[in-house]
Amino acid sequence: MALANTTDSTGLSHQMRKRPFRRPGENLIMVALVLCAAVSIATTFAIVFVLFADAIGFFREVSFWHFFNFANDWQTLFDPRSFGVWELVAGTVNVTLWSMVIALPLGLAAAIYLSEYAHPQTRRFLKPLLELLAGVPTVVYAYFALTFISDDILLPLFGENISFFNSLSASVMLAVMILPTIASVSEDAMASVPRDLREAAYGLGATRLEVAFRVVFPAAISGIMAAILLAIARVIGETMIVAVAAGSTPNLTLWPHESIQTMTGYMLQVALGDAARGTTDYTSLFAVGALLFVMTFALNVAAQIIVRRFREAYE
Repeated sequence: MALANTTDSTGLSHQMRKRPFRRPGENLIMVALVLCAAVSIATTFAIVFVLFADAIGFFREVSFWHFFNFANDWQTLFDPRSFGVWELVAGTVNVTLWSMVIALPLGLAAAIYLSEYAHPQTRRFLKPLLELLAGVPTVVYAYFALTFISDDILLPLFGENISFFNSLSASVMLAVMILPTIASVSEDAMASVPRDLREAAYGLGATRLEVAFRVVFPAAISGIMAAILLAIARVIGETMIVAVAAGSTPNLTLWPHESIQTMTGYMLQVALGDAARGTTDYTSLFAVGALLFVMTFALNVAAQIIVRRFREAYE
C-alpha cells in the first residue's frame, strides 16, 4: 500500500513537471498568438486563391501553348494581341543577372573586410552605415537611375549604343539596393565561424587572406548562399526601379543596353492603366503574377535545400 502511494505521488509529481504552472493571463496571450498565426496563414491562402482563380480565368481564353511559346511576343495592350510571356521572363532574368554580377563581388568583399580585417570600432560604424542603403525608398533609387546613371553616365559613355531606358541603369541601382543584404547577412555568417578555426589556420602559417578564403568562407557557405538567394528574391520582386529606369518594352534579350520590361513592371503598368475587370488584359496581370509566384516559391525551396545541404554546425 505504501508502495502504491509512493508510485501515485511520483506519477503526480511527474505530471506536474510536464505541465508547467501558468498565470491566468498566459492563456489569453497564447490564444492571441494562435489567432495571429492563423490570420497570417489564412491571408496567405486567400492571396494564393485569388491569384490563381483569376489566372485560371486568363487561361480559359489564352492557351498554355500560346502563353509559353517562345515564338510569340508579349503585346497585350495593342492589336494584334499576343501573350508570349518569355519576353517578360527574359527582362526579369536580365536585371537579376546584371545586378548580381555587380552586387555579388562587392557584397562579399565588404563582408570579408568587415569580418576579417576591420577593427571592431570600424565595424560598428560601417555596418549600420551600409545597412542604411536598405532603408532608401526604391522610388528614389529609380529616379536616381533615370536622371543620373542613364542621363549623366551611360549616355555620354555609350552614346547611341544604349537606350535612355535600359537594363544596365536599373541593374546598377538594384545592385546598390541588395548590397546591404548580401554584405550584412554574409558578415553575420562569417562572424559565427568559431575563432578556433581561424587560430588553427594561423598556427599552420596561413595568412589572413588565406584564412578568409580557405577557412572562413567555406565554413560560412550556407549563410552566404542564403544571403545570395535572399538578394535574388528581392531583385525578382522589385517593381519601381525596373518600371521607371528599364522601360516598358518587352524584349527577349539579356543584353544590358536594351530597354526591357520585367514581370513586375508589366503588372504595375496594367494596374495603373484602364484595363477593365474581367478582361483579358486584366486577368493577364494575375497570370503573370502566378508565374512569378511559382518562380519565387521554387527559389525559396531551392534556398532551403541548398542551405541544409551546406549547413555547418559548430559546438
